[in-house]
Amino acid sequence: MSTLISATDLAALLDGGEVRVLDVQYTLAGDGPSLYAAAHLPGVPHLSLDDVLAGPPGAGGRHPLPSAERLEAGLRAVGVREGEALVVYDQQTSLAAARAWWVLRWAGVADVRVLDGGLAVWQAAGLPVTTEVPEVSPGDVVVRPGSVPVLDAGGAARVAADGILLDSRAGERFRGETEPIDAVAGHIPGARNAPMGEQLEDDGRFRSGEELRAYFAGLGVDDGVEVGTTCGSGVTASHTALALHLAGFEATPYIGSWSEWITDESRPIATGPAD
Repeated sequence: MSTLISATDLAALLDGGEVRVLDVQYTLAGDGPSLYAAAHLPGVPHLSLDDVLAGPPGAGGRHPLPSAERLEAGLRAVGVREGEALVVYDQQTSLAAARAWWVLRWAGVADVRVLDGGLAVWQAAGLPVTTEVPEVSPGDVVVRPGSVPVLDAGGAARVAADGILLDSRAGERFRGETEPIDAVAGHIPGARNAPMGEQLEDDGRFRSGEELRAYFAGLGVDDGVEVGTTCGSGVTASHTALALHLAGFEATPYIGSWSEWITDESRPIATGPAD
């Protein structure tokens, strides 16, 4: 069963009551709630990336992993029940949906799919949206953190040296030419640049598995090498981990990413193209 689901297939599952859907619309400016208020799938609650899928910003980066208690409470509040199938979506590119996909897997939720192309593709298919906020009965999901591995700073440095660490940020940020968000520009030495935009079609859907496999192979990824992903704060890194999964490769994200890396002045910083 594919990790992605199309708008028409999701509509069929909803008609049969076979899946729970969560809206994870999000921007770095914190516009997720307003995007949800403007339009979302009928009967679907909003899951906050900042408040549920991440812990408070600090030494662990801008979007560190949430505590088990924070995550479990947030998931139960939107009605998630133990053992049920989930579909997550955001406004278009699956940036936030991929973060939800990865965090939910880390928490032991096994059956999670992503609406490919998000709300934009759903609306383009002529399917209904609403502004009504549903009443949700509390869920009973149990969070089991650590169900998939995650890299810390030391692990990211090791993968950059001995495997392949892919940095999902735009090229100018990776090279250190500009840094609009974090206090220091550059990248982890040894990392290779794999901008998120290169992994998507123009409409926000993922490129095919075959195209993604060829793309990542061009960056040196193969079945015999350890692969990690990084970005600014572990959101785009989760998106690239999903793209690699679709290509048939498994990767471990560094959730703290650049925003955590730069909190320790002893950690080296590289600028310019990949080594």
